[in-house]
Amino acid sequence: MSFEECQSINSLMSGFDRTWFFAGGWAIDLFIGKETREHKDIELAVFRKDQLYLKDYLKEWEFKKVIKGKFHIWGNEFLELPIHEIHASNMLNGDKIEILLNETKENDWIFRRDLRISYPLNSIWSITKTGIPYLNPEIVLLYKAKTTREKDHQDFIAIKDYLDKRKKKWLRNALEIHEPKHKWLQFLI
Repeated sequence: MSFEECQSINSLMSGFDRTWFFAGGWAIDLFIGKETREHKDIELAVFRKDQLYLKDYLKEWEFKKVIKGKFHIWGNEFLELPIHEIHASNMLNGDKIEILLNETKENDWIFRRDLRISYPLNSIWSITKTGIPYLNPEIVLLYKAKTTREKDHQDFIAIKDYLDKRKKKWLRNALEIHEPKHKWLQFLI
């Protein structure tokens, strides 16, 4: 399997002059360099402050915001927390993207579920050799820790041995704050 879908989205986003990156399971696979499982959707992340730039950039697309698990038309309002999920549909070809808004404060990324957890902003994403940006795996896994599904556990098992000491330590510390009884902690020694 290849990363054709990711390359297609990367081409689509090539003129977007703000930071963006793949999130979720695709980010895990981009870090490893191969597809480890089937993916049902594509998740992109942007910083909350850049949401209206993205909406303007994808002006041919239809956008819906998610509030308490339900879809609502997204007008031109600036979305604030707790809203963090947007679904975009290309009306011409049927492509769909899930967009996740990420919090920032000065030079830090802030974990929206627990504001005590942060990471230096310029270190939360990486770029593959082919130029595809992705959210670093330790942060993806932190998001997946809240209600861990089977696919999230598969992602953790697939990537745990690729994480260096620094990434493991950061994830362990973040989980100890956010999900102190999480089963992944035993693997992050």
